[in-house]
Amino acid sequence: MAKKKIYVLDTSVFLTDSSSVYSYKNNDIVVPLKVLEEIDKHKKRQDLVGANARRSIKMFDDLRVKGSLQDGVRLAKGRGVLTVRSAGPITELLPEEYVPGDPDNQIISTALHTKQIHQDRTVTLVSRDINMRVKSDALGLKSEDYTMGKVVKQASEIFTGFKTHLVDDEIIQRFYNGDRITLEQDEVALAPNQFIMLVSNSNDKRTALARFFDYNTPLKRIYGDWKHGVWGVEPRNKEQQFAFELLMDPCVEIVSLVGKAGSGKTLCALAAGLQQLSVPLAAKGNSGRQAIRQNEGQIYNRLIVTRPVQPLGKDLGFLPGTMEEKMAPWLMPIQDNLQYLLGDEKATLEMYTENGAIEVEALTYIRGRSIANAFLIVDEAQNLTKHELKTIITRVGEGTKIILTGDIEQIDSAYVDETTNGLTYAVESFKEYDITGHVTLTKGERSKVATLAAKVL
Repeated sequence: MAKKKIYVLDTSVFLTDSSSVYSYKNNDIVVPLKVLEEIDKHKKRQDLVGANARRSIKMFDDLRVKGSLQDGVRLAKGRGVLTVRSAGPITELLPEEYVPGDPDNQIISTALHTKQIHQDRTVTLVSRDINMRVKSDALGLKSEDYTMGKVVKQASEIFTGFKTHLVDDEIIQRFYNGDRITLEQDEVALAPNQFIMLVSNSNDKRTALARFFDYNTPLKRIYGDWKHGVWGVEPRNKEQQFAFELLMDPCVEIVSLVGKAGSGKTLCALAAGLQQLSVPLAAKGNSGRQAIRQNEGQIYNRLIVTRPVQPLGKDLGFLPGTMEEKMAPWLMPIQDNLQYLLGDEKATLEMYTENGAIEVEALTYIRGRSIANAFLIVDEAQNLTKHELKTIITRVGEGTKIILTGDIEQIDSAYVDETTNGLTYAVESFKEYDITGHVTLTKGERSKVATLAAKVL
């Protein structure tokens, strides 16, 4: 029988997942003493990192009741033993280039000390910190990333919401003639509300776009229902057409839009929300002048817009004022889109928050709310963790549609990546349900400059 492995967990692992010690089956866990000190520094943070720090401390306290952390405590039946260990003779274990007082070096020293004690077992340092893993490898210490939170192995495997499928030319002709066309499960694997391009096997230029519901329901032809635009926004590519198909369908209650900068995610979502509000708003007419109109397809009482408060670069610190004033800088991209949609450079977000048509919501205060009859847009959702996104979605009440938009290649949070962020989790977890839909927008439409920058930088 193979001997149990030993995993030495870094601080970053606990700040990402407070229950990480239970992810290694019957293998043993070593927690460096320095990690406990580092976790304590984060316990007062008012974000998910702080919450994970507090939960981790509570977990260690509960384990302490079972026995000595120094001698080792069994995590649970069928699980390994958790031990808290010091760095050992750090000056002997580390080369002189490694400063002994550095927290990372003390954690690496603990792993090397553990390896020295258990020479007959495999010892692995687990860290979310890339440089920590590089330094460990340079010392001959096995290291790996914490991958338990990955919903897919790599970003290229994320569900796109679109697939091409070869069929006989006759099928495409029948489809255009209005015949009922269904697909067999053994032919092609599809998810509810997935879009499909039927391609003739005799002429690859002969195609047809369709929306799939289930294997017993005929494919729906994408006629270009929204080619004349939604709130003045005309789709410029098939992916934006797909997005409007889902955004304007009240039966699809959760829509996720993933795409690079300038692909139109937020603009399409905002246009669809304005179009379906049951209160009159100023809209840009054919002549370019403002007109007050009652919207067609009145479904939702209000449009709620929110996004994570995650800075790009160095944080400027606390912002003064009311909640709306604090959120204003973070919501400038929304205001930019509103001004474009409303055709009035003087239009401001405050004009529409006063009459209740548009609400600004801070994610910090969303817990405990029940949001009904609203069109809820969560922008920049790639910066959310799985736990944060769950908190948001579970706030959704009757009659509310939630839109998640983001670019998984532009993540500003240090604790999630392309495969572990909340948006990726939502896309993968919801794809099999018929009240959800997803579209990956691949083409930038903001400007030639933005498209080039997203491609080459």
